[in-house]
Amino acid sequence: MKLVVLGCSGSGPGPGSPASGYLVEAGDTRLVLDLGNGTFGALQRFVDPFALDAVVFSHLHPDHCADFSALSVWRRYHPAAPPAVPLPVYGPAETEDRFAAQYAPSAAQRGSGEFAGVYTFHTHVPRTAVGDVVLRTAAVDHPCEAYALRVEHGGRSLVYSGDTGPCEGLVELARGADVFLCEASWPHTADMPSGVHLSGRQAGEHASAAGVGTLLITHVPAWIDAQAVLAEAKGAFDGPVELVRADGEYAVLRN
Repeated sequence: MKLVVLGCSGSGPGPGSPASGYLVEAGDTRLVLDLGNGTFGALQRFVDPFALDAVVFSHLHPDHCADFSALSVWRRYHPAAPPAVPLPVYGPAETEDRFAAQYAPSAAQRGSGEFAGVYTFHTHVPRTAVGDVVLRTAAVDHPCEAYALRVEHGGRSLVYSGDTGPCEGLVELARGADVFLCEASWPHTADMPSGVHLSGRQAGEHASAAGVGTLLITHVPAWIDAQAVLAEAKGAFDGPVELVRADGEYAVLRN
């Protein structure tokens, strides 16, 4: 089981990375978790986009889903496209409607069948089988409908926080995970807004409470000192902690 970081810049692309997007390879299954600004270009360096088995969205803020329209153009108009097989897409309840609005040439031309034959849309449920993996979800604390995602395969597990403030649901979903890919969007201060993001310290505290094996820090905005966020996480979690990088590849090994 392997994690490939397509992009990890928080809240939008940065000078050295696209926004949020992650490729997970497990057995014969390839999933994308989020597809933010700039990540579709990075995806093509690692896998044929037609080889994906599913796309999974934690939530529908642009820095996590904007490149879905690029994937849609690729799947509909690539001259070497294989015979059409609808690609499963998993996300919040409004995913299909929101993407139809994003992709349509105008509001007047938007139709309910915008992606007929291209995708099948599925609203998140607590557990579902996707190819060779099991996908588990938990609602988390963010200004829109948002989920943390857990991918399990062959006794190994990867949990991705998506975007969230401090949240017991995230701890429970991450319980005992081998690798915890967790957002940390700012240093810890007394006046942080609630229900938006985690600080570096809070990411470490969630990892410690969940008893995970390895903590990977992601979603640090370009204007934040990433090393300060990393230091906070290390101070709150005594296991391995690393700041992910764009194009980085990380093995998911048993805890």
